[in-house]
Amino acid sequence: MYKRIMVAVDESFMTSQVLSDAVALAKATGARLAICHAIDETILSNREVAMMLPNSVGKTEARLRMGAQGFLERLAGEARGQGVDVETRLIESEEKHVSDMLIAAAAEWQADLLVVGTHGRRGIERFFVGSVAERLVRKGQTSLLLVRGEDPDE
Repeated sequence: MYKRIMVAVDESFMTSQVLSDAVALAKATGARLAICHAIDETILSNREVAMMLPNSVGKTEARLRMGAQGFLERLAGEARGQGVDVETRLIESEEKHVSDMLIAAAAEWQADLLVVGTHGRRGIERFFVGSVAERLVRKGQTSLLLVRGEDPDE
């Protein structure tokens, strides 16, 4: 069935459920697992931000990378602890939307399946926030598993 499963994680309330589902599927199918996290640097590439923080942008990017690597390694340790063959992928861009980065990463890694969480936003909130999951459905070529979750704070 699936031989290469990529799971996209962020640091939201959905992460544990998305990872749990991806790990269970990888165990059931004997698939390799890549845990992927995207750093969206588009805000840091904004000229106004760069002008306000001329000496801080590089330091901020380095802190983001270090934090993201630690986050990925913690999740990879959880997956390995359950007997899954796992690797991590940190992707970043100053120009691409997160969905485009994930599509490219899944294609590059030759994933059979991409597992992502969806926050279940609707209406005007989705319009303003945008939806990575929706863009993946429309633009992606890899099979996609959406793990639905509701914000516990709502």
